[in-house]
This record gives sequence, structure tokens and C-alpha cells, in this order.
Amino acid sequence: MLKNVLQGFKDFLLRGNVVELAVAVVIGAAFTAVVSSFTESFLQPLIGLVGGGGVTGGSTVIDDQVFAWGDFVNQLITFVLTAAVIYFVVVLPLKVVADRRRRGEEAGPAAPTQLELLAEIRDLLRAQQGLPPATAEEAGRHAHTGEFPRPV
Repeated sequence: MLKNVLQGFKDFLLRGNVVELAVAVVIGAAFTAVVSSFTESFLQPLIGLVGGGGVTGGSTVIDDQVFAWGDFVNQLITFVLTAAVIYFVVVLPLKVVADRRRRGEEAGPAAPTQLELLAEIRDLLRAQQGLPPATAEEAGRHAHTGEFPRPV
């Protein structure tokens, strides 16, 4: 029982989507740190200068209440920069590829054949029953290339 749970967890972790998602999160966090550093190092001082400079630049004090409008502008610029980069680097290229596929200019990912799907189902059933994977001859695949024979 525990072995099946651990194997299922391992399969889940090594599935392509999970690994890609983890990479995306790490890159996103690193990119956010770069944009935040840029806004804190360059934009925040500029906002402070526009707001009067000095320690209180980018803030207004009314009845002993500090309104740090410069921090808000800084975060707003950080958000806009991050969103723009995500749009132009990720969303727009994927949209272009999707449009090409819709028009038939670019082929989509190749779908598995019925034989490949049936072989995968067979292999999963064998694994559930604790049987070893099928050999190339049992699987109906070519012994050297591992490919299925194509119908003529």
C-alpha cells in the first residue's frame, strides 16, 4: 500500500506539467525580485524627487497622518512592468502560435495513435497487477527501433 502511494507521488512529481509549473514559479519569483529591485533602486528615488525630495519625498502629512503615495506609485509601476513582460514574453507568443495552428499554418502536437494508446493502457494494467513491463516482442513493437508496425 505504502509502496503504491510513494510510486504515485513520484509519478505525480515527475509528470511534465508539475515540473514546468515549478520552474515557472521559480523564474517568476526571480523576475519579480529583479523588477522590485529596479523600482526600489531607480523609480522610488525619482518619485521621491518629484514629491519634494528628502526623507519625506513621495509622502504627504496631514494632521499627523502620513500618506505614502510614493510607495503606492512604486508598487503600481512594479505591477505594470511585471504584467507587460509576462504579456509580451509569454501570452503574446502563445497567442501567435495558437492563431497559426487555427489557420493550419503550423501543426499542433502529434496525437498518439490508437496502437500507442492501447499499449499504454496495457502497460498501466500490467503495472497495477505487479507484472513486469512487456518486452518488445510482446508489445508488438519492432525489436530494435521500438516502433509499432504501421498498417499498409
